[in-house]
Amino acid sequence: MKHIVTVLSLTFLGVMAVITVFPFIYMMLAGLMTYSEATSIPPTFIPEKFQWLNYAEVFERAPFLRYFLNTVFVSTVTTIATVITAILAAFALSSLEFAFKKVVLWVMISLLMVPYESIIFTNYNTISRMGLLNSYSALIIPFLTSIFYIYYLYGYLQSISTAFYKAAKIDGASDMEYVRKILVPMSKPALVTVGILTFISSWNSFLWPLLVTNEKKYRLLNNGLAAFTTESGSDVHLQMAAATLTVIPILIIYLIFRKEIMRGVSKNGIKG
Repeated sequence: MKHIVTVLSLTFLGVMAVITVFPFIYMMLAGLMTYSEATSIPPTFIPEKFQWLNYAEVFERAPFLRYFLNTVFVSTVTTIATVITAILAAFALSSLEFAFKKVVLWVMISLLMVPYESIIFTNYNTISRMGLLNSYSALIIPFLTSIFYIYYLYGYLQSISTAFYKAAKIDGASDMEYVRKILVPMSKPALVTVGILTFISSWNSFLWPLLVTNEKKYRLLNNGLAAFTTESGSDVHLQMAAATLTVIPILIIYLIFRKEIMRGVSKNGIKG
């Protein structure tokens, strides 16, 4: 009976793995097809001849290199800012005592229930009145911190004994020295998780850059995919090639840091 359960479990996992991976594999293969192959019915799964020139045409049809550099810059700045503000706020909530601390926590939890789409136009009006439309500032400022990641790090830091903080204060360390020299190294898995997820979220951003930028020089990668859509239809094969270029950097980053992400998600903190 045990062997039957094992076989069924492995079969189920295998089927789910194929379902999960297949769209990505097909996207890569479609990016190497001709237009007729990419739009054929029934669908073509393996191109008759790999069209590597599709990738060269992607860069000819749109300033894809500019989109790529914009995305790297915005995602990097957003990630660094989010990690810094989140760890500082989480430290304050977990280690410091101040008035209305519980109220702040309840307000944060309440804000987690507010969908992003409900405040996006409020953010747009704010950025517009500040005169920051069509600028990198418009792409970065609304995402300098995240309540979700503050609360996530707060939960992670709760697993670290307060004895470390008290010992550091007895030794004469300032709060910032404690954060930099003790808390950050001990929270590395969680910080890597926050950094990677923030980077991925910024990398995949589509709606916000579309709202606040009208010039191509400020657009991001996902907005660049629209360059392959015309009034007569879409160049599906080029869209797939461009989408592959968009996904591969994120996939590489995930493969490099997958162990740290898993450790951070599992909350392997130091128990007091």
